[in-house]
Amino acid sequence: MTATDERTRWLALYTLCAASLMIVLDATIVNVALPSIRDDLGFTESSLAWVVNAYTLTFGGLLLLGGRLGDLYGQRRLFLLGIALFTLASLVCGLSTSQGMLVTARAVQGVGGAVASAVSLSLMMSLFTEPADRAKAMGLFGFVASGGGSIGVVLGGVLTDAIDWHWIFLVNLPIGVAVVVLALRLLPGGAGTAAHGNGLDLGGAVTVTAALMVAVYAIVNGNQDGWTSASTLGRLGVAAVLLVAFLVVETRVASPLMPLGLFRLRNLSTASVVGILWAGAMFAWFFLSALYLQLVLGYSPLQVGLGFLPGNLVMGFLSIAVSAKLVMRFGVHRPLAAGLLVAAAGLLLFARAPVGGDYLVDVLPGMLLLGFGAGIAFNPVLFAAMSDVRPEESGLASGIVNTAFMMGGALGLAVLASVAASRSSHLQSDGHSTVSALTGGYHAAFVIGALFAITAAVIGAALFRMRTAHAPEPATA
Repeated sequence: MTATDERTRWLALYTLCAASLMIVLDATIVNVALPSIRDDLGFTESSLAWVVNAYTLTFGGLLLLGGRLGDLYGQRRLFLLGIALFTLASLVCGLSTSQGMLVTARAVQGVGGAVASAVSLSLMMSLFTEPADRAKAMGLFGFVASGGGSIGVVLGGVLTDAIDWHWIFLVNLPIGVAVVVLALRLLPGGAGTAAHGNGLDLGGAVTVTAALMVAVYAIVNGNQDGWTSASTLGRLGVAAVLLVAFLVVETRVASPLMPLGLFRLRNLSTASVVGILWAGAMFAWFFLSALYLQLVLGYSPLQVGLGFLPGNLVMGFLSIAVSAKLVMRFGVHRPLAAGLLVAAAGLLLFARAPVGGDYLVDVLPGMLLLGFGAGIAFNPVLFAAMSDVRPEESGLASGIVNTAFMMGGALGLAVLASVAASRSSHLQSDGHSTVSALTGGYHAAFVIGALFAITAAVIGAALFRMRTAHAPEPATA
């Protein structure tokens, strides 16, 4: 490979990372700005949730379909379509003057984000085929994917405090345009397998997309409606029926949307389970620690953002400079287990943070441990997930991994928020002050988040295979 080719593929990776960061940011950057959006556009507390949920629903529901469409019709083509749609929707979000305009644009953002995200990992895999280079690339990509959420908290606080909430969306416009221009020049093309006669499994696409969207809707509304309410159980039941219908369809069509044999690939299946648990633990960090800083310690949005900065710096350094070397030397087991256990220790430190906590004593140590753990652990999960997948199914596998993380984050956040609210309510009824009750609720949720991380460490250490070189195996239904 010439020096020019080498430079081109690394520039292509930076382009993919910029796109991934932009998409991941928009899942969390809006949270810090929600009070300002509510006051400006007149949202109620219940309707305000749709600023987040509209994005979550379409993003989570379309990841699998987006990945498969990339395999069928060309990954670069779908990536460009997704980024263009996401960027235009971001512009509309930033210019929104009504509730309906903002919520609709957020839903379209989710569509574009899902399509682009679903194929990003597979595009990266096609750029880097040597194990050492792939591990380095995944370190950078993993930092963006895992650290983007907490970076969103930082950037959201800065933009909301310094300028205006509209700019948390408008900042995507120059980035999106640059990504499209660079992607056209740098990313490899390809017609996809549809050029060889493989068509879209429409029945599978409709059933799995509907199942995921109904499931996400049930999860994000579970705390509000009650987890044992008829509405929540009914939605989960509908999602289960749709999922069964999808599995039946996949066993009967000639070219299934998801060849069920993929789940016989142990690394991919294990990575999906680990991803669900790991995302739940990470969301405990992103959201609950931000709530602790704001509602208990009284930090401003900007102070909350800066509070996350040390953990992000540690995460970035380890993801980019250290994690790949550990994977190449020790395989995926030990770095994954070590990283997740260190992250669990960070969450347990937050579980003892007091009402009158001090940043240097009660917050910073946990932030640093979480940054260390995330920086070490995320790369092994991605590397293992994609190591056994054939090139023509890499987009679908990328969609599966992204769906696992997204669903794990949504479900984990719902469970942890429910635990925190229940514990806080119980403490308040026992006579504790509001701030003390909130703190007690967060403590309980942090402990559950730590258990998620520990469980993920045990499963990954036990089930991932030691080898790290890419050696595809058959994946037929």
